[in-house]
Amino acid sequence: MHLSHTALLACALLLVSGAAMAGPEQAVVKILNFSQQPDWREPWRFSRVSQSSGSGFVIADQRILTNAHVVSWSKHILVQRYQDPQPYPAEIEYIGHDCDLAILRVSDPDFFEGIEPLAMGELPEVRSTVTTYGYPAGGQQISYTRGVISRIEMQRYAHIYNRSLLAVQTDAAINPGNSGGPALQDGLVVGVSFQGQPGLENAGFFIPPNIIRHFLKDIEDGTYDGFPDAGIGIVQLQNPAFRRSLGLQDDALGARIDRLYQPFPETHKHILPNDVILEVSGQAVGSDGLVQHKGNRIHAAFLFDETQHGETIELVVWREGKRQTIELPLYVNREDRISGHQYDRPPPYCIVGGLVFTELSANYLNALGNNWLQQVDPEIMYELLYRAQQDEATARSKPIVLSKIIKHPSNIDFGVGTRDLLRTVNGQTVHSMEDLVAALHENTGEFHHFSFLSGQEEALDRVAAEMADRELQEQYNIPSLKRVPEAEL
Repeated sequence: MHLSHTALLACALLLVSGAAMAGPEQAVVKILNFSQQPDWREPWRFSRVSQSSGSGFVIADQRILTNAHVVSWSKHILVQRYQDPQPYPAEIEYIGHDCDLAILRVSDPDFFEGIEPLAMGELPEVRSTVTTYGYPAGGQQISYTRGVISRIEMQRYAHIYNRSLLAVQTDAAINPGNSGGPALQDGLVVGVSFQGQPGLENAGFFIPPNIIRHFLKDIEDGTYDGFPDAGIGIVQLQNPAFRRSLGLQDDALGARIDRLYQPFPETHKHILPNDVILEVSGQAVGSDGLVQHKGNRIHAAFLFDETQHGETIELVVWREGKRQTIELPLYVNREDRISGHQYDRPPPYCIVGGLVFTELSANYLNALGNNWLQQVDPEIMYELLYRAQQDEATARSKPIVLSKIIKHPSNIDFGVGTRDLLRTVNGQTVHSMEDLVAALHENTGEFHHFSFLSGQEEALDRVAAEMADRELQEQYNIPSLKRVPEAEL
């Protein structure tokens, strides 16, 4: 059967009309990331390039919003439009590992032709429904899942691990590949899908508009700073006797600052341990440390996350029997990076006489395998995780661990095992990779002397170690005997 020109034109118009009438899914994109990560045990090496997929969506100004973990360690990124097989190269414009968000740019203007960017909504209500959009692994087509919001609270963000920010839990399926896709309510973005929770069935989480807007505002000046931190521990204050001892009424208001973490010198000029926080940004703080926010009880820490780096937040505290109002300055803490998952920069290292030293970090421990807790002494865990509870100098230090011994006649009798922390080199205390490199470089004696956290001491012949390094570098195709980031020199 042959169709007339009029019928063909009508069919074409129907097709165009159908494309134009596509819903929010037309702004949702599939992301392919070709990435390469460093080997944290042999830090001069890198893994093979691997491919992973995720989702994202177009927002204003021809930008694509997605998760940081979708595009981390990227070597090459491709994006695909809804029902379009054509891949387009994309680049990371901004990335926030602390909040697991990233912005991609596509240089080809044809990519955005006909796409209506998605607009941001507000924090949704518990028990309301949302629809998630994305490209989960195992299929080529977009997937839609609908679910109910079950709770809104602070959650540890798995991508960075040592940060907790506001998150929304839903029973909508969020599977690998869904990450970075939007959660929509009434056509507006109310979240970005980003993680599940081990041990919880039918539970996924998305990043709420509060966090997304903070990220987008942060990058307006062309630089991403991150979420600031007050460096305080807030605990509940519900013991009536303790409350009376502080001169407080038993009215279920006020949570106590029980400790100050290091290093936050500018912030801690304004607060003291045992200050009782009564209000944050005008919102009353309960004795359990929670505030009432849009029908939810949420930890008061989320209000600190509304503040940008370098801004102040207003606190009302109870100190020495009186109410006081404090303008507390907040800054991003970059000193604790080794206790979280690190990205974008390969690990520093130094090789001397076949001894491979690198920073002690969460990445290094994870590289030891799933049973790394059984391989590491508790003292080393303390050094990594509790430095911020000591003095400021310790909190700023970056402990150095003996990661590997590349066997060579010059070190054959070296009696210290791997995974031990370096304390001193040639009599100098080592707080960082910079300290180690300097202590080795400045030594003109016959031997390099090392002492370790375990109490063991050892030595290498300095000249023999230098000769060994040249041989090992060639034998194992090691590009350099050390890597010390410029920012730390």
